[in-house]
Amino acid sequence: MAADPPRLQDFPFADPQLRDAALRHRSAGNPHNERLEFLGDAVLNLVIASALFEALPDANEGDLTRLRAHLVRGETLAQIAAEMELGSIIELGQGELKSGGHRRGSIQADALEALLGAIYRDAGFEVVRRSILEVFARRLASLPDANALKDPKTLLQEMLQGDAQQRPVYRLIEESGPQHRKHFMVSCEIDGRQTQGEGSSRRQAEQAAARRMVEQLRA
Repeated sequence: MAADPPRLQDFPFADPQLRDAALRHRSAGNPHNERLEFLGDAVLNLVIASALFEALPDANEGDLTRLRAHLVRGETLAQIAAEMELGSIIELGQGELKSGGHRRGSIQADALEALLGAIYRDAGFEVVRRSILEVFARRLASLPDANALKDPKTLLQEMLQGDAQQRPVYRLIEESGPQHRKHFMVSCEIDGRQTQGEGSSRRQAEQAAARRMVEQLRA
């Protein structure tokens, strides 16, 4: 069984106030963690990009970009934060607390980035770089195939280029729902074939339609 990542909340801060701020959601008042989150996000992207650059000397820019996005996306950070049990120690306002904010992936992911920003401020770049590499060690050692990370629209376009076929045409079929909860239905058309996709944004619906077209063409 793979070991959990190191608990960043246990880092020996010279300035404990940085740790406190990193673990305080804006709903709990000032100083909250948004500025540290901004800083941590930038440091994280740089360290992961550098690690991938060194580990994959033959990978092109597109592959490196997809792998980095996969590693630093909100879902991955939320998983790591959950493994660290960050949710139980994030300071939340009463409203967020009652609505279960400590279980929300986005809040945990933001706190993780804020902790990285706090470590950078407290101990400098080299220390936070080592911390990030320790946290991501298991994931960096078992990277997915970069081609598998391509979004459906990109995959579809590459398939069509290889077969010298025409470009896909995406058409909005329907847009419904209130402004805060829109629903889109889109078609993807290629040389007489048509698939449809739905989503909460037009882009999401286009990706769903493209995914179905890829599946149809492969079949």
